[in-house]
Amino acid sequence: FPLALQVKNKAPAEVQITAEQLLREAKERELELLPPPPQQKITDVEELNDYKLRKRKTFEDNIRKNRTVISNWIKYAQWEESLKEIQRARSIYERALDVDYRNVTLWLKYAEMEMKNRQVNHARNIWDRAITTLPRVNQFWYKYTYMEEMLGNVAGSRQVFERWMEWQPEEQAWHSYINFELRYKEVDRARSIYERYILFAALVLVHPDVKNWIKYARFEEKHSYFAHARKVYERAVEFFGEEHMDEHLYVAFAKFEENQKEFERVRVIYKYALDRIPKQDAQNLFKNYTIFEKKFGDRRGIEDIIVSKRRFQYEEEVKANPHNYDAWFDYLRLVESDADAETVREVYERAIANVPPIQEKRHWKRYIYLWINYALYEELEAKASERTRQVYQACLELLPHKKFTFAKMWLLYAQFEIRQKNLPLARRALGTSIGKCPKNKLFKGYIELELQLREFDRCRKLYEKFLEFAPENCTSWIKFAELETILGDIDRARAIYELAIGQPRLDMPEVLWKSYIDFEIEQEEYERTRNLYRRLLQRTQHVKVWISFAQFELSAGREERLPRCRQIYEEANKAMRSCEEKEERVMLLESWRSFEDEFGTDATKERIDKLMPEKIKKRRKLQAEDGSDAGWEEYYDYIFPEDTANQPNLKLLAMAKLWKKQQQESEAAAGDPDKDIDESQT
Repeated sequence: FPLALQVKNKAPAEVQITAEQLLREAKERELELLPPPPQQKITDVEELNDYKLRKRKTFEDNIRKNRTVISNWIKYAQWEESLKEIQRARSIYERALDVDYRNVTLWLKYAEMEMKNRQVNHARNIWDRAITTLPRVNQFWYKYTYMEEMLGNVAGSRQVFERWMEWQPEEQAWHSYINFELRYKEVDRARSIYERYILFAALVLVHPDVKNWIKYARFEEKHSYFAHARKVYERAVEFFGEEHMDEHLYVAFAKFEENQKEFERVRVIYKYALDRIPKQDAQNLFKNYTIFEKKFGDRRGIEDIIVSKRRFQYEEEVKANPHNYDAWFDYLRLVESDADAETVREVYERAIANVPPIQEKRHWKRYIYLWINYALYEELEAKASERTRQVYQACLELLPHKKFTFAKMWLLYAQFEIRQKNLPLARRALGTSIGKCPKNKLFKGYIELELQLREFDRCRKLYEKFLEFAPENCTSWIKFAELETILGDIDRARAIYELAIGQPRLDMPEVLWKSYIDFEIEQEEYERTRNLYRRLLQRTQHVKVWISFAQFELSAGREERLPRCRQIYEEANKAMRSCEEKEERVMLLESWRSFEDEFGTDATKERIDKLMPEKIKKRRKLQAEDGSDAGWEEYYDYIFPEDTANQPNLKLLAMAKLWKKQQQESEAAAGDPDKDIDESQT
């Protein structure tokens, strides 16, 4: 290569162009609108012939490239048609049919061209060829019959329909033929078509559907041939028999007879169908039968029929599985809505006789509601208080109280006795429940009852029994103390709190201590409150306790509140220096800083700022459950100022950071010549 052509600068260009950018620009330029081609005006015959020659050559070239693309043939023929060259267009369509005679669009365009140019015989010829070649294309038949009907050739259209019916087409074709005859008032011909459609052996095998019989019968009914319509329904019932019964047929038959005011016939039809069709397939039949009876019959009679049918279904379910309590609930709901009290009691007795075979509470949870519903029915519906009491007592005797019990049942029984104004029996029931099977819910219900009756001495005794049973229940201690507070016995309330916090095991001690502290604050016993906080801090050094203590001192409302609050923060900070949870200490310092920001001086603010830790990011090695290496994990740690003073490694790290910062500053200064001159002068 000559030297002039050699690339001297082989460095990369400043602006790099990626392949993605090139493709995007090419795609964007595709969307740019091209200017329209110039409009060509043809002024004489020679130019026209030249234009035709060029266009025909283009079309022929496209066809020669790919003969199977039918759209090219259609465009060619439509162009010739636009020039009124019908013979040429016809020739193109014929050539296209030689290529693909199964193309439906091609036949349609060909026939439409002939019809558009009023070439009726040519169009008939094309349609005949189309339906002969492709007899299963319904569109050809529809177009052909429509053309003949538009031309007024009714006989020709009927002849085309007859040819079509020989091919046993789909259902819509038959209805089109029937509608065609009805448009010209040919009812007898339409009936004969229905007969062929329904009865001819081939057609029956093709369309053995109920709706076709119903349409035939409605056709007869519409034209007032009621005897014929009834006969069609009867033939349909006979044809389908009992093996293939369909509720829609019987509903339509019954509605027809209802329109004819033959109410007895309607009843016979409905009863005949209901006795033979499976219940799950006769929902619509039941619905229509009910509507009919409400309109024309005895309401009680139809309700009895429907209830008996549903009762039969539920009887089958509970026989199949007697422990299916959901089925019993549905059955009882049905019986309660219609039957008398004795029948309802009988069903309830049968239901509660199915005791769960396993004495585990989870198996009894659904069963116990049978007893509850039974008792509520006797009380609310039957108004039999003595029978209600017997139901409750029988249920409570049945329950295995040594293994488990249902507090709901005891409480419902006690509430029932209260409604009957029989307070001793209610107390006896609840006392028996606490003696046999004590539960938190029973104690709470009994105490609530006595509170409503304002029997405070009984409440005290119950609370004592309750706390003997569950001394770890903090809620009970708090409620007991609140009761004494309401009654004005502050010393008893304080003694209860002291007993509570002295328990060796509590479920929610923090709630109990908070309640005790709030109680003393409400009594404005600030010294007692401080002592409580000190006693609590002897048990736990939790940061929330310190913060709460400090906030209490702040809200005490005295002149020395700020020094006291600051002193609490000082003690808390010293106590938590050995705490492993650094986040808690940070939380304490944040609370302290908020206090100083609001009430402190510049000196105290500066002091707390010096106590704030430095937040740094660290890494630690992780291990999986099987002991293998699971990689590294980043976490944040806090370094407090006193930790830095005690650990020489941290001092070394700080000195290294300072040295690195000085190195960076010196390098930056070396790059600035003016700064070098100033430094040399200095």
